[in-house]
Parts: sequence; structure tokens; C-alpha cells
Amino acid sequence: MPLQRNLIHLGDALELINEVENDSVDLIVCDGPYGVTENEWDRIPNIQKYNLNLIRRFSSKLKDGGALYLFGKPTCIDFIDYRPYLNLKRKIVWYQPSRLAQGRINYTNNYDIICYFVKGDRPRAYNLDSIRVPQLVELEHRLRCERVPSVKNGKYGKTKFNGKGKNPGDVWGDIKQLTYKSKELVCREALNTIQKPEKLVERLVLASSNPGDLVLDPFSGVGTCPVVCRKHGRDFVAFEINVDFVKLAKARLKRFDAELPLGL
Repeated sequence: MPLQRNLIHLGDALELINEVENDSVDLIVCDGPYGVTENEWDRIPNIQKYNLNLIRRFSSKLKDGGALYLFGKPTCIDFIDYRPYLNLKRKIVWYQPSRLAQGRINYTNNYDIICYFVKGDRPRAYNLDSIRVPQLVELEHRLRCERVPSVKNGKYGKTKFNGKGKNPGDVWGDIKQLTYKSKELVCREALNTIQKPEKLVERLVLASSNPGDLVLDPFSGVGTCPVVCRKHGRDFVAFEINVDFVKLAKARLKRFDAELPLGL
């Protein structure tokens, strides 16, 4: 029997994933272990092998063209062959220049990786107009560039200036990580390692799913992805092994529902 939609299910993701129907999921947002901290949930002997197992198991649950966003550190999928399962479209760099630069014998890591995979060659959804960001190039300079023959008459004509904004690209420095002062922070225990900003998850959900689609969140934490899905009319199935986080996430969803205008 399929897992009920729009619920956060308490349990181990590696066990609950067996209850998800094959070829039923449009998008997976996987913010799981990084294998770099001393937290019990993050003690992974080999994060690359762990992620390969996730990719393999997720691939059968995704519809053709479905997307997976896998969070991690720069080497999170190095030295493994994921190609039999999913097609890596891009490694997105989530850049955080505000991180404390404490490295003394090496450069400090100031970014996380979000690996964007698709099942097959073409994504089911890529909604660029939903995720455009402001143009940083002065309009006059941009228009001058567009007068170049290769743009004006050639194959790059579709790259012309768009008043709605531009593609966010694969380096995201416009979405800051949460701090102790962030209003959306659910609890201090969730800071940085667990809770991601809603704007970050929102960009993934809006880009790679449509209203009514099913989003799988296998490591739900305090419920950011379910809240974003509720906000934008997506269905979700979420897993979380920490009972306290499940309670916080469910309370968060209730607060969001209570704030909806009447009639919605």
C-alpha cells in the first residue's frame, strides 16, 4: 500500500523508501548525511558509497524525467559511477562567504554542493520563469552585447535580455544560510547542519516540479521541504527518524496552515 501523501512519516529513510511506489515521484530533495560531523546521524564511513546507494534506490522511484537534488560537500559523489542510474546535469555551488574562515593550514570550505540529477536525458520540468534572479549586468552593456552578430543572427539569439531576470546559474550566493537570529529557524539544534533556508528549497521545488506533482523528502529534518510544497501546491511524502524533529515539523505545518487566508 503506498505511503499516504502530505504526511511526515517517522522512521528510517532507507527502510521507508521501500514503501514508495516505483515510477511515482516527480522530484526528490535529499538533504541527508554529509559524513563530516560527529553527529550520530552523520557518522557515515564512506559518504560516496552511501550516496551511490541512495542514487540507485531513488532512481527506481522517480518517473522518467524526474529530478533529484542531492546535498553534500565537494567530494560527495566523487569516485563513484552513478551513470547507470541517473544523469548528472549540474553541480550547483551554494556559496556562503559569511562562514567563519578558520582554516590555518588549508583554505576554508565556503560552499556546499547540490548535485542536480535527472532520470533520462530531459527533465519533466524546468520552470525557468519561476526562478529567475535580477540581472547584474547594466542594461546598456547587455544590449550592446546583443548587437554582436552571433547573438543577433546566430544560435545565441535566445539568450537575449529578459526583463523578468536571468537564469540563476550554478553558483548561488544570493541565498544566505540561517543564523541564530533567523526568524524561520525552528530550533538551535537544527542550525546549519539540518535546517536549510526556505528560499533555497523553494528554488529547487519551483524549478523541477509543477503544481500537483509529488515531491519526496527522505531526510525531512524540521520540515522545510514539506512547508515549501504546501505553499506552492505540491504533494509531498517526507521521512524523518528523529521524533522530536517530526513533532517540530508537524507543528510548523500547522502554523503555516493556520496563517492561510480564508478560502484557500
